[in-house]
Amino acid sequence: MNRRRFVLKSLGASLALPGLPSLLAITAEGSAAIQATKGAGVGAKRFVAVGNLLGFQQDSFFPETTGKNYESTTLLKTLEANRDHMTVYRGLDHGVKGGHFAVHSFLSGVLNSEAQNRPDGNVSIDQYMADEVGVETRFPSLTVGSEGGIHGGCQIAWTKSGVRVPPVTGPAELFSKLFVGDSEARQIRRVEENKIQASILDTIREDANRLSKRVNSEDKDKLDEYFTSIRDVEKRLQLRERWTSHPKPGAPFDKPSNTNTVEDLPLLYELIALALQTDSTRIATLEIGGCFLPQNLGIEKSYHGLSHHGKDPEAIAHLIKLETYQIAQFGKFLTRLSKTQDGEQSLLDSTSVVFGSGMGNGASHKNSDLPIILAGGGYTHGEFRKVEATGSKKVPLCNLFLDIAHKMGVETDAFGTSTGTFS
Repeated sequence: MNRRRFVLKSLGASLALPGLPSLLAITAEGSAAIQATKGAGVGAKRFVAVGNLLGFQQDSFFPETTGKNYESTTLLKTLEANRDHMTVYRGLDHGVKGGHFAVHSFLSGVLNSEAQNRPDGNVSIDQYMADEVGVETRFPSLTVGSEGGIHGGCQIAWTKSGVRVPPVTGPAELFSKLFVGDSEARQIRRVEENKIQASILDTIREDANRLSKRVNSEDKDKLDEYFTSIRDVEKRLQLRERWTSHPKPGAPFDKPSNTNTVEDLPLLYELIALALQTDSTRIATLEIGGCFLPQNLGIEKSYHGLSHHGKDPEAIAHLIKLETYQIAQFGKFLTRLSKTQDGEQSLLDSTSVVFGSGMGNGASHKNSDLPIILAGGGYTHGEFRKVEATGSKKVPLCNLFLDIAHKMGVETDAFGTSTGTFS
């Protein structure tokens, strides 16, 4: 393999020049303890999103009464202790269709098939904000989920170039990423690798600059996209150089083993909380996907099969058991953040947490009327808000994401399909 391509792939990027019809003949070669981190990033704004692939039982999720006196439904009962720290929304979605094949739009508002028609493609809100504020931490963002299952892997996070962000797939891997440092020999090799990669990037940029003076306007647009890719790789390289010799926080417990996605879920939440607490990252996503097996909750059925319940009472009861477990673990995560001090406020006050799904009705596989909870983040909470459409125009979920971006200090007028700031 070409040496340039190899070393750039180690940064998680491929910078092969795009095909340029006007120049077809030209190519380019071209360990401190957690306590020691106390004070790091104190009071900084943070963001966590948790997505479920198959939605929740709407009749058991949404209250009937709006406002602060909403009733605690079957699925929301386990969140009662966090009632004052969260808001439940109904009526928000992205206006997309596709069932399973539209769930990936949960944090972007944009279908993959429509990404080419938008300046930022189908970038998800976590990656959009990480591009702006992620340089402050070792990991600009963390994507956690499972591979395999009905969707072929975690699809919650997407870059501006339309690339799926591969997830950290279990607590053992996430633990190592957060707390296990490189050996001294490995650190030395990384320094050398960084120098080589920086040199290669310089050469590639020079090649691309020379080409930009010789192409037509159509190919100029392609090169502009290529320059964007170069800048993305440069950011990652600079970040890696910054943290190569910086020790990771000390591990608070021994490295765990992966068991299964049901039993691992509480530990994944704990590790995400620790990632925020140690300021290892300020942006994280967690997708509960097709590998969440009912058998590990004593249900000998297929999760996907149960979602097509056909109003069968037994199937619905199984789904409620599954969904109650998922929501209960989310509630414990909120409690964990609320009891962790972050300067003069709690970690939950500093962190905007979105919980929901890109699937509204799992039985009919509709992507409308999504179940959405927003917790923490310094917002005023304690309500159930039913967001009504104005005429035929619904309020996009991306309006809420735009508001969260502003809370994170990201200055932008729009995100995804937003029509304005959420109010």
